Amino acid sequence: MDFKKTILWAVFSLSGLMLFNNWQVHEGKPSLFGGTPASTPTATDTTVASNKVDVPVQISGATGVSTTPVANNGTIESAEKFVLQNDVLVLEISASGANVIDAQLLKALTAEQKPVELFQYTPNHKYFARSGLISLGNADLPNHTSTFKLAQSGKDGSGRPFATFVSERNGVKLEKTFILNPGSYVVDVGHRISQSSTNASPLVLYTEIVRDSTQEQKIGPFGGAFSASTFTGPAAYTNKEKFNKLEFTAIDKNKITIPTQVPAGDPAWIAMVQHYFASAWIPGDKVARDIYAGKIDNGLYRIGMQTPLGIVAPGVTVVEKARLFVGPQEEKVLETIAPGFELLKDYGYLTILAKPIFWLLEKIHGYIGNWGWSIILLTILIKLVFFPLSAASYKSMARMKEVQPRLAVMKEQFKGEPQKLNQAMMEMYRKEKINPLGGCLPVVIQIPVFISLYWVLLSSVEMRGAPWILWIHDLSVPDPYYILPVIMAVSMFVQTKLNPTPPDPIQAKVMMYMPIVFSIMFFFFPAGLVLYWVVNNLLSIAQQWQINKLFGKKSTK
Repeated sequence: MDFKKTILWAVFSLSGLMLFNNWQVHEGKPSLFGGTPASTPTATDTTVASNKVDVPVQISGATGVSTTPVANNGTIESAEKFVLQNDVLVLEISASGANVIDAQLLKALTAEQKPVELFQYTPNHKYFARSGLISLGNADLPNHTSTFKLAQSGKDGSGRPFATFVSERNGVKLEKTFILNPGSYVVDVGHRISQSSTNASPLVLYTEIVRDSTQEQKIGPFGGAFSASTFTGPAAYTNKEKFNKLEFTAIDKNKITIPTQVPAGDPAWIAMVQHYFASAWIPGDKVARDIYAGKIDNGLYRIGMQTPLGIVAPGVTVVEKARLFVGPQEEKVLETIAPGFELLKDYGYLTILAKPIFWLLEKIHGYIGNWGWSIILLTILIKLVFFPLSAASYKSMARMKEVQPRLAVMKEQFKGEPQKLNQAMMEMYRKEKINPLGGCLPVVIQIPVFISLYWVLLSSVEMRGAPWILWIHDLSVPDPYYILPVIMAVSMFVQTKLNPTPPDPIQAKVMMYMPIVFSIMFFFFPAGLVLYWVVNNLLSIAQQWQINKLFGKKSTK
């Protein structure tokens, strides 16, 4: 019996430690187990992060374009800014560099019912996408610092809004064309390069995303210290190395490794990730490319990709296409954009369990149309899957409850003789066919499922702002009135009463106070996760009560 309690304590302690560690990572703090939540980097410099200057070196309204300058906030010189818009995305493009310096997501709203502003260029926060040309001959070419002019705008033959910007330096002309597709967060970006110089050097196109290390604003409707805030920082994907996240602190110390060379034909992309949302450049894969990351002197961080264009002869035009994604991490959408792109939605180290859980949850939601009821139905299905194990566990606990009086007699009989007491207990368990560890197995098995669901509810932008009933207006943030955690505490207390009372009075008190401790911890978890645990507890109580009742009838016969 004491061994069983030791196992249970170990299980609860481990689960509590894992949950606390997840919360540490969730709040942007280092993992208790060392390293980063992504693949662990080793101590080596990135290929081109060292000694880089700002320009890299080699290694609402109507859909359409507004040519009216947007009011300058003084942070991007005095350059004109132009607006490009479709039904889900509003982009602001600066004439300085033809950089995308502002992006509003029209269907993702803040607590003030305003569109989430993903890209920003303000005194307090800088996050934007840019591109340009560099030369092996170090010539001054059109890049993200050059002045671009709006050459053309409107709608193309397919009715898509577009804008073309042009800049020319030292005989090299760069045209950037941005095209928005209906209902899409993916921007088609074409780079058209030509040159008139006869003394031409090989050219390289770079595409990069830049931001400061400021954590994103708390965007849950209730805000506060416990609003969602997961990993924020650069990331890269290659066919060989798969998904790599780069901590800002690791970049500071030059302790990162990224796959610096991407072979021709292999898919690859670079991104900047934050909770629920991401941006990414997805260049073409016709030639080998180089990935780089680093810190810029003025406190900004960047991740980028360089695509060699070779020597562009006079009279020849080269077109290099890329795609810029700026939007929410909706799993169904991400899967259609690029290989491995769904990895932007990060479930942590239990992805193998979390992905099928989310798949099933999404399927249920497709029929029900409410994420709260979907969580309840998912809980019932998970409970049915674990029913045989749970039934065996509750039967074992019911049998243990039956023999409690005999155990008490044994403890009195063999007082001061622990070895004889254990022998007598084991003999009784053998005769009665009781497994003293039988109650532990379902708890152990449910821990990874619970943590996987935690990451599903934490990472899924689909849950953001999703209501359930009455006071629960957002399943992705804590219950504003703490009603669900209180119900969970009561349900845990009832469960402890249905279990056999530990003979040790100290253990009995600990088991009595455990519901309070767990409910306090659950006060800060997303309401959807607490809802799962409440429903799971209620189903467990019903199952355990029925089994106790059944064994109670048998014992009276």
